[in-house]
Amino acid sequence: MTDDLRIGVIGLGLRRNLADSAHRPGRGSVVAAVADTDPAVRARITTRFPGATAYGDHRALLDDDTIDAVIIATPDDTHEAIACDALQAGKATYVEKPLGITVEQCDRILRTAHETGSRLYVGHNMRHMGVVRLMRDIIARGDIGEPKTVWVRHFVSYGGDYYFKDWHADRRRTTGLLLQKAAHDIDVIHWLAGGYTERVNALGDLMVYGDLPRREPGTPRPEGWLREFEWPPGERRNLHHIVDVEDVSVMNMRLDNGVVAAYQQCHFSPDYWRNYTVIGTEGRLENFGDRPCDEVRVWNTGPSDYRPGADAVHQVPDATGGHGGADERIIEEFCRFAREGGATDTSPVAARMSVAAGFMATRSLREGGTAHQVPPLDPTLITYFASGQHRPTPARTPHP
Repeated sequence: MTDDLRIGVIGLGLRRNLADSAHRPGRGSVVAAVADTDPAVRARITTRFPGATAYGDHRALLDDDTIDAVIIATPDDTHEAIACDALQAGKATYVEKPLGITVEQCDRILRTAHETGSRLYVGHNMRHMGVVRLMRDIIARGDIGEPKTVWVRHFVSYGGDYYFKDWHADRRRTTGLLLQKAAHDIDVIHWLAGGYTERVNALGDLMVYGDLPRREPGTPRPEGWLREFEWPPGERRNLHHIVDVEDVSVMNMRLDNGVVAAYQQCHFSPDYWRNYTVIGTEGRLENFGDRPCDEVRVWNTGPSDYRPGADAVHQVPDATGGHGGADERIIEEFCRFAREGGATDTSPVAARMSVAAGFMATRSLREGGTAHQVPPLDPTLITYFASGQHRPTPARTPHP
């Protein structure tokens, strides 16, 4: 009989597919407990995960000694407190991105992991997306030379529905979408470019959704809010009662290795699209979609006029499941890490650095575009996480 890793899930809301990916009875992991503040969610837990225990308070779940690891998928502003509780309880801990909504929150989580020795993992699942791994492989092979600049455009057609009809629209709970939504992309920029942002500036505004009809406080979201979408953007209704995050933003970054990068985000575009361009000393790559049969194209001869056919065309690998197969892969990696430790493709330090860049960019945006330095991370923490979260074993003094 397989000795399944017993997982507790804290928050069974919009990212409940992570729990589904983790529930593989007899195949390595099982969801054995769920904590959620919603009684209706708790009432359905045993149907979704037979035999699982339902808790109304995450601290009761953490007191359960039969739970080996936890997945935290609660709203962003709760990550710090719950993650620190889980680490102090000695649980291997998965935190869904972003790690926190301020630099200080992220640093406290990292320090707690270091002090307790509990394993910390952060859910930047785009590192497991086929298109991102393909771009990274192309860069690592040297097909475009040394990366020098990265540009990302993110068109979020569903943004008015996904991010402005619930707590995401309240900056007290997210800081802003240049952190909450962009944390994935900033992390990928860092991964592809091989460095972390050290200086940033940004501009943006609440251009469309600031004056649209809002729900009264305490009013539930409308039925079908993630299945039925209003168009054009100005026709959207039933927005969250607080809307004070920007719906369009642009940020510029200088990385610590000299790479210059730019990120742009719009929540009222007609189509949903992420477009990456990486230019190196010997060529350029660009993704044309992120699904199987989509492509990453490389231009590395020239100079010439634009050539749509490119010099090389690479097909994005096949993948099934949530987020292009990335959710299943990241949960598989977390379960292996929770059991065995060791190196992972995701990184708590990288997660902190993406939040720090987004946080300082949001500050810049709200101060008229003033450039800001990204606060450095304690070198002790950098060394600890670079070593796979292992402390060196003290040398034993031999007996005379």
